[in-house]
Amino acid sequence: MRDAILIGGGHNGLVCAAYLAKAGLKVTVLERRDVVGGAAVTEEFHPGFRNSVAAYTVSLLQPKVIRDLDLAAHGLKIVQRRLNNFLPLPDHRYLAIGAGRTQAEVAKFSRRDAERLPEYERRLDAIADVLRALALEPPPNLTDGGWLKALPELLRAGRLGKRVKSLDATLRTDLLDLFAISAAEYLDRFFESEPIKAVFGFDGVVGNYASPYTPGSAYVLLHHVFGEVNGVKGAWGHALGGMGAITQAMAKSAAAAGVEIRTGCGVREIIVEHSHGKPGRAVGVVTEKGEVLRARSVVANVNPKLLYERLLDPAVVPAPTRERMANWRCGSGTFRMNVALSELPRFSALPEPGDHLTAGIIIAPSLDYMDRAYADARAHGWSREPIVEMLIPSTLDDSLAPKGQHVASLFCQHVAPTLPQGRSWDDHRDEVADLMIATVDRWAPGFKASVLGRQIKSPLDLERDFGLLGGDIFHGALSLNQLFSARPMLGQADYRGALPGLYLCGAGTHPGGGVTGAPGHNAAQVLIRDLR
Repeated sequence: MRDAILIGGGHNGLVCAAYLAKAGLKVTVLERRDVVGGAAVTEEFHPGFRNSVAAYTVSLLQPKVIRDLDLAAHGLKIVQRRLNNFLPLPDHRYLAIGAGRTQAEVAKFSRRDAERLPEYERRLDAIADVLRALALEPPPNLTDGGWLKALPELLRAGRLGKRVKSLDATLRTDLLDLFAISAAEYLDRFFESEPIKAVFGFDGVVGNYASPYTPGSAYVLLHHVFGEVNGVKGAWGHALGGMGAITQAMAKSAAAAGVEIRTGCGVREIIVEHSHGKPGRAVGVVTEKGEVLRARSVVANVNPKLLYERLLDPAVVPAPTRERMANWRCGSGTFRMNVALSELPRFSALPEPGDHLTAGIIIAPSLDYMDRAYADARAHGWSREPIVEMLIPSTLDDSLAPKGQHVASLFCQHVAPTLPQGRSWDDHRDEVADLMIATVDRWAPGFKASVLGRQIKSPLDLERDFGLLGGDIFHGALSLNQLFSARPMLGQADYRGALPGLYLCGAGTHPGGGVTGAPGHNAAQVLIRDLR
């Protein structure tokens, strides 16, 4: 008898499976696609050109997961960007963000902002340190089982309180505000110049179908500060070989620990059995090919909405869970592209090659620009002046493209997860792709002419290909009512699902989205305790 069946071979599923197997449990991972990795995969999308298909950059991956699964020994190597971000501006000036350089760059626009920058960074770093520690343990969970079940949750809440209490009064106030206010409001407290607010404010809308003026977007900004690369906090990097190198290393680690991994094996439904008047229990799955597989536990590495509305008979799902999932907010306004380039782009603001081409290149010169992009997308279906972040990973990894040529990742926002007036993304995919390339071309003339081939993923493509409902890269919005003990809902924050034997380990659980491995790590610790 298997101890666990994991539905979905994305990175959190692989992490969870590896920890379970290392604890001596018998585990099978079922992946619908022909390759594991979920949204963190590398593919050849044009002859000779390879790139990360959906997830596209590294920072949030937990160092503990890297160490525990010995990912370096299984082939993973991460290199740091030489600059974190590059923001070209309409007047041909620019802002470059990177270690040892940011303050002088900001001073080009505002000496006051340059003086305020260290205090801004100090506060966010201190708060991020507290939340980093909380990321690797379940949040306090609402229980109905009396003192025996409530006591561990009270102890966990006490530990949380001690960590928060370690912050001074100003930082505790900031932490509360960051969960509730907009990114723009928080940034306005520190800065006056638009370029620095644009660079930092961009993190408040990444994967977030919202304006930087939307309440709650400050937390999304904070979420993207959690990361580190090779021990450098707040840094961003690239996995050599693309994001698929991360999940291939995870798969090798899991397999070495004894995990059975089946690809091309989607799940049609979860089997729930009833006995002696007890609540139904998850005891296995039926694959899309009709095979029945049984186990002591079923672990879902999918969006909670997909789990409860598509993989389970509605009759066995408790009414509160059905209602929560009906209102579970998905959709991140993301349009993802890869392009093969004959040459490096030449930005009007900085035309010669340099470290800025290794950075996250942000085409969104102000918070107002981002706000207009969101409003336009809501009215029209996509912004006519979209937000584009471009990365050129081949500047750091020459294995991705032929010599002298390059690949670029375009992470494009804002687009409506579902188009208005009943229109389909299948009918507008190429039109919007043309717009995204034209947008980059306005800032880097000649870019359009350098494009040799392209791969396009609309929100509908991201849903069909990777199970990202509404194109949601986080498996559910990172809003206050969908975070921490409420992720995915009160009573299920400890990775135990609505039925006995059912668990969740994906980005729809604490601490949320991004290629972190944290949900998989946390769910595994709960499962190990339960199964033993």
